[in-house]
Amino acid sequence: MAVANTAVKTPLEMPVVEKRVRNRAATEQAILDAAKRLLAEEGFQNFGINAVARGAGCDKQLIYRYYGGLNGLVEAIGTDLGSWVADRIPDDTGGMFLLTYGDLMERLSLLFLDALRADPLMRRIVAWEVSESSEQVRRLSEARSKALAGWIERMRGSLVPPKGVDAQAVNAMIFAAIQHIVLASAVSDQCAGLALKNNRDWEKAATALKRIVRGVYG
Repeated sequence: MAVANTAVKTPLEMPVVEKRVRNRAATEQAILDAAKRLLAEEGFQNFGINAVARGAGCDKQLIYRYYGGLNGLVEAIGTDLGSWVADRIPDDTGGMFLLTYGDLMERLSLLFLDALRADPLMRRIVAWEVSESSEQVRRLSEARSKALAGWIERMRGSLVPPKGVDAQAVNAMIFAAIQHIVLASAVSDQCAGLALKNNRDWEKAATALKRIVRGVYG
């Protein structure tokens, strides 16, 4: 009687599968990192499949296979911005007691200031928001805004702004001021006559920012 030939994976075959999975994950990350690097250094003008593939050191067909092309890659970068917020603007309070809405917005404002100063890609995205009108920029901008709004919702709990204060409008002005001062400093080390060259200068800016937040929210 014939015996059915059932394929059984040998122990030697298992590491091959694991290696392929690891290699794919590593390649996807290399592509994503190269894309973010290219955007930060060159902007959308030179952002293309070939340039990203060169930066990642891979065949461009892998970008189509793993991300579906350039639009899919931009979507992945947008998704990654959510991780940027989680990494740079953590949910923990860092030892600060958030007793009021003012406490919450002071912490978020200072974290956002530091995070933006440290990230050239995010500065690029902010600059594109006010200078370009394209589908790609819109996607990245919406991803960043959604992540920041999510942070506020998670952290604020039962905290509410003072009665009569339009928090949405005030917060928009605060974020706009932070973005402008960081972008200006990257170009000329100053903003409206305020020097922004060293840590002492930035401490002065942070103090002014806290006073503005507290002036509105107490």
